[in-house]
Amino acid sequence: MTASKTESKTLLITGCSSGIGYTTAVELRQRGHRVICSARQPADVERLQAEGFDCLPLDLADSASIHHAVERLIAMTGGRIDALFNNGAFGQPGAVEDLSRDVLRNQFETNFFGTHELTNAILPLMRAQGHGRIIYNSSVLGFVAMKFRGAYNASKFALEGLADTLRLELRGTGIHIVLIEPGPIESRFRQNALDMYRKHIDKHKSPHRVTYEAMETRLQKVGPAAPFTLPATAVAEKVIHALESANPRARYAVTVPTHLFAWLKRLLPTRWLDRILVSVE
Repeated sequence: MTASKTESKTLLITGCSSGIGYTTAVELRQRGHRVICSARQPADVERLQAEGFDCLPLDLADSASIHHAVERLIAMTGGRIDALFNNGAFGQPGAVEDLSRDVLRNQFETNFFGTHELTNAILPLMRAQGHGRIIYNSSVLGFVAMKFRGAYNASKFALEGLADTLRLELRGTGIHIVLIEPGPIESRFRQNALDMYRKHIDKHKSPHRVTYEAMETRLQKVGPAAPFTLPATAVAEKVIHALESANPRARYAVTVPTHLFAWLKRLLPTRWLDRILVSVE
């Protein structure tokens, strides 16, 4: 990408240890923006700092960590924050009937509650300056459901509902709310999902044992596991437009599957769409 000729902006990105968050941070820094990264693991914070990034330790599942990070952010920026890219999230695989209350809560603590708490801590700064961008990294699974991804589906559906509501409530404030909706993207998402599956799902006690064994093979596959997988730069391009455009869109679809399923959901009866979705691995 060519360097930006737009005014330099200051933004915070969550979940920058790898994948979409890291790639977006690199691309935006190359365009002249001041990027403040965050990561949960101390080793990742140190690595990003060694690469020249301002980086904060931030665990979205921990309220104290969120508020400490915001305090440090204010000290670093003097209270100016032009944008927040809510990217930090993970996927918890498993059939809905195998998801305990604690497992489902764990998924929501990071993907939904922590993201909401961080956003609410940043919004007063944006209100005071009269402008800002809140960009949410959602998913194709934020508007269509796929089997054995119930916890992740639910967290992203909830995130989309919250973002849509916030967009209406902030109309006229100069603060724009944007949803990025990726499909399959090259990242560590599958490996992280496999780790969470092994930690929380006991396939030997599940009626879905055979399906789980096939799912394990898919999650361990090297390289893209789904057609039309794109590199993380495809998401970064949408974030750049959402950040730099005078009138950003409410939604940015990324990848062919995202465009396809959005179109199918508008056109097909639910039962017809279900027949398609049930065949997706």
